[in-house]
Amino acid sequence: MPNSTIKEQSLSPTTSGNLQIKPTPQESAPAELDERIWMALAAVTEKKAIDTVVLDLREIASFTDYFVIVSGTNERQVQAISDEVVDTLKKAGEPVLRVEGYKTAEWILLDCGDFVVHIFGDKARKFYDLERLWRESKRVELPPEFAAVGSSLRSES
Repeated sequence: MPNSTIKEQSLSPTTSGNLQIKPTPQESAPAELDERIWMALAAVTEKKAIDTVVLDLREIASFTDYFVIVSGTNERQVQAISDEVVDTLKKAGEPVLRVEGYKTAEWILLDCGDFVVHIFGDKARKFYDLERLWRESKRVELPPEFAAVGSSLRSES
């Protein structure tokens, strides 16, 4: 199946009796992140965001370089996390380009150009599951002060 597409390979997981196993996404080193991403990470941590994940999309997407994905425990916290990121970046002279979903606060999207911050409520995070949708991306290893808050909302089977 050397000339088959990825879609065809995923629909037919075996070739000549050999199971094709995809490698797990590699982790990127944290030092390569833009200073604005570090500011956003500090802002979400300040507001006690949980399950912080950064995905490196540079090799698979053209519209942005990174996703910063976090969760809040309720609508007010999701909005507070969003407000903190917007205020932090604005004070640094790097305003957020667009904010979507603020009123409903189930999933707030902050478009920062080179990166997008996704702030989810618990149910929306599980439903949309961006980590699964963008599983071809590399997960960026975060220092403990950013990664340690909260635990994974996703249960692995």
